[in-house]
Amino acid sequence: MPPSSAQTGKAPTKAKRRRGEGQWALGYREPLNKNEENKKNDDGLNVRDRIINIYSKAGFDSIDPADLRGRFRWFGLYTQRAPGIDGGKTAVLEPEELDDRYFMMRVRIDGGQLSAAQLRAVAEVSRDYARDTADITDRQNVQYHWIRVEDVPAIWEKLESVGLSTTEACGDTPRVILGCPLAGVAAEEVIDASPQIEQIYEDHIGSPLYSNLPRKFKSSISGCTSHCVNHEINDVAFVGVRNEHGETGYDLFVGGGLSTNPMFAKRLGTFVRPDQVSEVWAGVCAVFRDYGFRRLRTRARIKFLIKEWGAEKFREVLENEYLGHSLPDGPGPELDEGVRRDHVGVRPQRDGKFYVGFAPKVGRVTGSSLLRVAEIAEAHGSDRIRTTADQKLVILDIDGDDTAAITADLEAEGYEVNPSTFRRQTMACTGIEFCKLAIVETKDRAATLIDELEKRLPDFDEPLSINVNGCPNSCARIQVADIGLKGQLVLNEHGEQVEGYQIHLGGGMGLTNSFGKKVRGLKTTAEDLPDYVERVLRRFKDQKEEGETFAAWAARAEDDDLK
Repeated sequence: MPPSSAQTGKAPTKAKRRRGEGQWALGYREPLNKNEENKKNDDGLNVRDRIINIYSKAGFDSIDPADLRGRFRWFGLYTQRAPGIDGGKTAVLEPEELDDRYFMMRVRIDGGQLSAAQLRAVAEVSRDYARDTADITDRQNVQYHWIRVEDVPAIWEKLESVGLSTTEACGDTPRVILGCPLAGVAAEEVIDASPQIEQIYEDHIGSPLYSNLPRKFKSSISGCTSHCVNHEINDVAFVGVRNEHGETGYDLFVGGGLSTNPMFAKRLGTFVRPDQVSEVWAGVCAVFRDYGFRRLRTRARIKFLIKEWGAEKFREVLENEYLGHSLPDGPGPELDEGVRRDHVGVRPQRDGKFYVGFAPKVGRVTGSSLLRVAEIAEAHGSDRIRTTADQKLVILDIDGDDTAAITADLEAEGYEVNPSTFRRQTMACTGIEFCKLAIVETKDRAATLIDELEKRLPDFDEPLSINVNGCPNSCARIQVADIGLKGQLVLNEHGEQVEGYQIHLGGGMGLTNSFGKKVRGLKTTAEDLPDYVERVLRRFKDQKEEGETFAAWAARAEDDDLK
């Protein structure tokens, strides 16, 4: 037995009490940071009435700061970055010094599903209110810039007239639900998830039960065998599977996310019937709401709760405290190695028609060009246009003898149906042009990189993702790209501080989940970026073994070959 305190002469030690993490279920209800205090003071959903009745009439200067930098996000609105502020000042200036008097607005497109009328409304808002700006995001949304608060009610009226919304497109809320753009038509689909996405939207989006979460909450629901909505990195994901009895349903994943602490989602090992999805989704969301770590914003995502609890405990709490019943065990999804998940090209649907997937450059489009897409779709007999989780677009339901004609029409507008690897698989976040968190420029630089690589490596046709991010937050998924570029300021050969990127290599999802590795000191200036990528890709081509992917090569290559 260990000696007593009387024998040692030392005072007994008290068990160290763990500091509370701000979990509501454990009694920590008091505001623990400014964000939590703002949410306690007023639900973000309530700002809609103030935008319509006060701010749009009195103008930008009338907006309460707690609404401007907080609750506006509940309706997809962020102030954009004021022009002329370089990346070195991003983390130095106060929020009001970074704010422009214009907004970014995000339109949620759940499941990526649009009719021609809806796409036309999206395009007209861009043209009429957003200086013709529009970006297809990697979460299937459309994002505008240059929005004035005075115009927001009219924009909402236009979008809502065709069944679209900006409700909970941002903020500490359940954001857009990702879904396969080929839902209902894919030849190899396990299950069409469209009804489940629609039910969750109708049952829960905009509900005050889920409008105050510890942080953002990202969902995906899909039966796609290409796994195009990246279940591995969502907060909650329902993945189409077929159980031992031949029934179709969903495998449940929880706790994925990237940013500065990347984690892959964990399988809970359950089989969820289609009629249970809305209930189970709400249960997972409620566990996060009640047990999520609200004390520190940097630990407030559900991935940190999963990391602490593990999948087994999370499933136990979900079933016992929230569902009130157990879920049966079920199979995991079938994954393939090296499958491109973007649905680009002309491919058959299961009904005998074809879909046509095409590639804007790094998701950047205009309202005027989106109007043409709607016109082209209708001219070729389609009323179904889809956005993808890779900043691409897809038109469904094209007759086989019409695919060449629609391809020609799209390519005349600058949308490539048969793009190079570089155009097909390069993504970029918003960057310093509009984003207050960014350190470097991204969209134009990524577009220039595509042009350069197409000239320098015209025969390169290997699958290869290049993801360009303006800051460490990984909106463009840099850790799971073959070549991930994280924006930062670096020193050039003259010792001057310039825009550049830290390089991550060999990331990916699927059978070989991995976050890209960082080689010590491996950075590049923005100016030298095309030279670097060309150099490393030539080495890959020279050294690769038969059938070897870039990620596999990067994992075994010598550090000097990666520089």
